[in-house]
Amino acid sequence: MTSPTTGSTNELRVALARNLDLGEGPIWDAAKRRLVFVDGTRGDIHLLDPATGAHDTISAGQTIGAALPRRSGGFVVTAREGLLAVSEAGEVSLLVPVEQDQPGNRMNDAKCDSAGRLWVGTFSEDFTPGAGSLYRIDPDLSVHHIWRDIRVSNGIAWNADESRMYFIDTLARGIDVFDFDAESGTLANQRRFANIPREDGLPDGIAVDADGYVWVALFHGGEVRRYRPDGMLTERIVLPVARVSSCNFGGPELRDLYITTADFRLHDDGQPHEKHAGYLFACQPGPCGLPSHPFGG
Repeated sequence: MTSPTTGSTNELRVALARNLDLGEGPIWDAAKRRLVFVDGTRGDIHLLDPATGAHDTISAGQTIGAALPRRSGGFVVTAREGLLAVSEAGEVSLLVPVEQDQPGNRMNDAKCDSAGRLWVGTFSEDFTPGAGSLYRIDPDLSVHHIWRDIRVSNGIAWNADESRMYFIDTLARGIDVFDFDAESGTLANQRRFANIPREDGLPDGIAVDADGYVWVALFHGGEVRRYRPDGMLTERIVLPVARVSSCNFGGPELRDLYITTADFRLHDDGQPHEKHAGYLFACQPGPCGLPSHPFGG
């Protein structure tokens, strides 16, 4: 399977041949040298050791958005009732309740900054406009309401020195960027980084490489795009499936770009279901990525 990535001679390869209903949120767990990602609608946390091919799953028992390693062990997992704690043995408990007064909402994509603070957004499952919010959950488990009036909160990522935080509200049709204060964990000066027309697909998960370029997965767009720090589109990775959900760098040298996709048979969105839909793909497009950080609480 050859990757048509501009400027790359590497091949797009299948890292896990499984039709996940909603593959999402790849996170490289450097401490255990494994990739952590989820099948959101099935509520499964997937653990893949690329060196050996060993693959395990842990069930959270409910729909989830993302799973991230926790410094104290196990994982934190975003879900409808809030932030869950899930052990390696599969024990599940509610760690931090979030928006329990809004039963139509659930938590979605999430990332941690280098201080171990979790950034996570919510959205309305019936897509009520402006019903979602962005939160910061600190290692002491305090919850900070950062931003309101979000339609579908999705990708979050920082550049190398954490002077910028990128954020995607999928139905806003583009990528926004904020000035980020890494010491205080605060945002300022929101502006549009890149527009993505609806006919090109829905912007979903994102990653930033060591050169400051931004990579975004386009759901129903069948590709991952790379944008320069000034917002100029420079490269595309074309996938053999349309529902491309997220991307992130992993591997010992952070040179592997892992790309999650969705089969969506449980959703039945009326679109065709390709043979490789839901597979986890990988390639080495050239640049190194940035490390993923565990939750500090």
